[in-house]
Amino acid sequence: MVHQNLTRNLPGLLTAVVALAIAFSVHAAVPALPAMTLAVVLGLLAANLPFTAVWTAGRARPGLDFAGKHLMRGGIVLLGLKVGIADVLGLGWTSLLLIAGVVLASFAGTYGISRLFRLPREASLLIATGFSICGASAIGAMAAVRRIRHPDTVLPVALVTLCGTLAIGVLPLLVHPLRLSPEIFGAWTGASVHDVGQVVATAQTAGPAALAIAVVVKLTRVILLAPMVAAAGVHQRIVSVRRTHRAGKVQPGANAELPLVTPERLPPVVPLFVVGFVVLVALRSTGWVSAGWLEAAAALQDILLGGALFGLGSAVRIHTLLHTGLRAVMAALAAWLLIAVLGLAAAFLMIQ
Repeated sequence: MVHQNLTRNLPGLLTAVVALAIAFSVHAAVPALPAMTLAVVLGLLAANLPFTAVWTAGRARPGLDFAGKHLMRGGIVLLGLKVGIADVLGLGWTSLLLIAGVVLASFAGTYGISRLFRLPREASLLIATGFSICGASAIGAMAAVRRIRHPDTVLPVALVTLCGTLAIGVLPLLVHPLRLSPEIFGAWTGASVHDVGQVVATAQTAGPAALAIAVVVKLTRVILLAPMVAAAGVHQRIVSVRRTHRAGKVQPGANAELPLVTPERLPPVVPLFVVGFVVLVALRSTGWVSAGWLEAAAALQDILLGGALFGLGSAVRIHTLLHTGLRAVMAALAAWLLIAVLGLAAAFLMIQ
């Protein structure tokens, strides 16, 4: 069985390796272009160019789907090694409350905007999660706990990548018109840009002071991934129990008023890979992990997430997106503007 799965997935995984080599090479030549964004773009190209579309939709598809799901989870686990509790607490409680407020308002606002544009509930949930927390990684975590099908994560990932890339080009242009200091610009970037790599690419344009605060603010948002996913998991279990109860799948207990509901398989409150993320956050916070190991883990995380994003990007067909995703694009742009405004307001309050 293992040999059969390996044979089935190998063409797609090797395709992802080639794409990653190209993405990292371009990033090395042009550091302003994040490797993760390039991975998605290469996936889109591979899915829509005539001479590669047949390959990505055919023999390579099983391996690319495997990458999009399982490599993403591995990347989320290793993301925990980038978050140190001491760095987060160093911002001060006022800033922490502001960041949490921005995340919650962004989540609620993005979900509301998505529903206003008549997007499905599950797609709206994934878009809100990705926009408010940490991009594609958050989408993968939420999809797992809500048991959302892997193909349904493709559009939210494409949208969060589109808007994060837009931020790289637009936000630096506003520094002088808005008369932003490097510190305020860094806090704004960390509070409003979606993916960690996109935050770095945007903030570094204003210098090291902006980059330093942007990364800490962003990682504070990242750490909220665990409680957000846990809350979604609890809600999903409650819904599953109620549905099972209504369906009559009830095992009587000692108290007839409180029957023991035993569905065949309840969704997890928190997926194991999110538990792994929390464990590595705790490990990073102890200071026991050397700089060399942190660098190696960061490199491995980039490889895993890059392969996952290429796999997800390779499932997007532009003609389908244009026909079915126009409302989603409009909703994403509106949500991006909302989060930018919320993040800027929080940045001015944080940096006084």
